[in-house]
Amino acid sequence: MALTPVEIRHMKPPRTMFGGYRAGPTERLLDEIVASFEDVWRERADLADKVEQLEADLVRFRELENLLRATLVSAEQASEVVKEQARREAELILGEAHAEAREVQRRAVGETERLETAARRLRAQLTEALAVLDEEPVAEEEAETAEPEANEEAGWLLLPDADAA
Repeated sequence: MALTPVEIRHMKPPRTMFGGYRAGPTERLLDEIVASFEDVWRERADLADKVEQLEADLVRFRELENLLRATLVSAEQASEVVKEQARREAELILGEAHAEAREVQRRAVGETERLETAARRLRAQLTEALAVLDEEPVAEEEAETAEPEANEEAGWLLLPDADAA
């Protein structure tokens, strides 16, 4: 049992008739004080060990905190770098896609113009062919009624049908 300093101060060992202290109770009081002092001394040493351990833990935790802080800053910087790279890459991909789209559109416009020109040419040829077909029966009827010499002059030679003979 630990005695407090106030308790020790107020303890009065029993006195003898001659003004001295009685040996037995005084020794017991001193033994109690020594035991109390040893308890306090042991507790103080334990607390000192605990303080030392807590200070070591504190140093370790501060180092860990600094490491975590540095890691966090590094991660944030890396994140910013990755975001910037991704943004630049996205812009590059988008630019390439736009350029490719313009090229595809330019080729499509060129192909459309080529096809429209070919379609106009084919229409014109078909129109000419239809006009020739429409004129040809008239020309055949005239050629049958016309004289052979006239046809020879035109570069045609009409011969009688073999089926008609």
